[in-house]
Amino acid sequence: MTNDYYVYILKCADDSYYTGVTNNLERRIIEHQDGLIPNCYTHNRRPITCVYSQHYTDINQAIISEKQIKGWSRKKKEALVKGDYTEIVRLSNVHASTSSA
Repeated sequence: MTNDYYVYILKCADDSYYTGVTNNLERRIIEHQDGLIPNCYTHNRRPITCVYSQHYTDINQAIISEKQIKGWSRKKKEALVKGDYTEIVRLSNVHASTSSA
């Protein structure tokens, strides 16, 4: 039996991004869209649109990925959404060179 986990990025009505992890992507998006969790970041930022998701079979890898993406800049998240991996690497190198100066 395999387990399914998803890391996802939502674009909110205020143009911000929310990154999360779930074991049921369809259900979780509906929960966000319907505002079923009042304390959630997206509750007052609806409607939302799922702009990215990645499937994992290992919850630990999914959580690591979610935390990594949450730490990324907006530009880096947008490159991920576009599938522009060259830009992700470029932005990583720019950040690395400026943070070591």
